[in-house]
Amino acid sequence: MTKGPEAFRTISEAADELNVPQHVLRFWETKFAFIRPMKRAGGRRFYRPSDIAVLRGVRRLLHDEGYTIKGVQRLHREQGLRRLVAAGQGEPPAPAADLEVALPQPADLDAVGRARLIEILEELEAVKQRLDRVLKS
Repeated sequence: MTKGPEAFRTISEAADELNVPQHVLRFWETKFAFIRPMKRAGGRRFYRPSDIAVLRGVRRLLHDEGYTIKGVQRLHREQGLRRLVAAGQGEPPAPAADLEVALPQPADLDAVGRARLIEILEELEAVKQRLDRVLKS
């Protein structure tokens, strides 16, 4: 017998529906304050349909769209739960430019800033070369 769409889900049912392990749902609870399933005696979790909708959005953003945990936290802070639910329904995420602080443009940098960026770029290129050598061996 299958549950109706408005029925609460246990953690195992939620994990199966979202195609993630149960421990991932528990971990997400520690990282996302907005994930708060009902807890019954003994700490047993029950997820409401609205919880599942939010979790579906979190899963899509993290697993399919490549967001980081901090990125999803920021998206929630700036755009709310509706945005997470919309992501779970397949709505494309906002462009990264909308989520990130505008980076200074080269024309905005002074000589010291430009020199520091060049230095960082050279360091990154050196690290990449070392990684390439390690991966070849």
